Amino acid sequence: MNTYDFDQTIFNPDSSYAFYIYCLKRFPSAVLPTVPKSLKKALEYYRGRLSAKLLKEQLFSFLPGVPDVDEAVADFWRQNKGGLAQWYLAQRRDDDIIISASPEFLLRPICDELRVSLIGTRMDKFTGKIHGENCHDREKVRRFREAYPQAHTENFYSDSLSDSPMAEIADRAYIVKKESVKPWPV
Repeated sequence: MNTYDFDQTIFNPDSSYAFYIYCLKRFPSAVLPTVPKSLKKALEYYRGRLSAKLLKEQLFSFLPGVPDVDEAVADFWRQNKGGLAQWYLAQRRDDDIIISASPEFLLRPICDELRVSLIGTRMDKFTGKIHGENCHDREKVRRFREAYPQAHTENFYSDSLSDSPMAEIADRAYIVKKESVKPWPV
């Protein structure tokens, strides 16, 4: 089996960011009131005073104001699935696993359409609260082992060296920049 990061690996741009902008345009009355606190939390995060989990919860705190989250996500993917990388679509396999820090509720529809498995951040789509940890860094390995205790990953693909823990458990790993796929740096 092959495992893949999602954002800026097999999809460009970052899906969480793109969904945020989509919701800002489509549901401004839900998103705009959260912007000042989100900017404050983003500064705290960049100064190392706030976890990615808490920042992500704040950024998605607009979700209670979205009338139908499932329909918003479906419409978002109707408009944005063109961001899927052609190199990935050409090699997609049924046993592929996407492992991402993006919320599962956001990626589930596109992963279902691609007919691949998904491990992502467990976020309540109605509140923006994360259950457990943000699926990033070593948490990706923990969640992978939890979901597939006997699995072996042949190839791992990511755009970020922060995914080194996943690269370390794969036979081969690749760094991805747009449509360029190269061996993982040693």
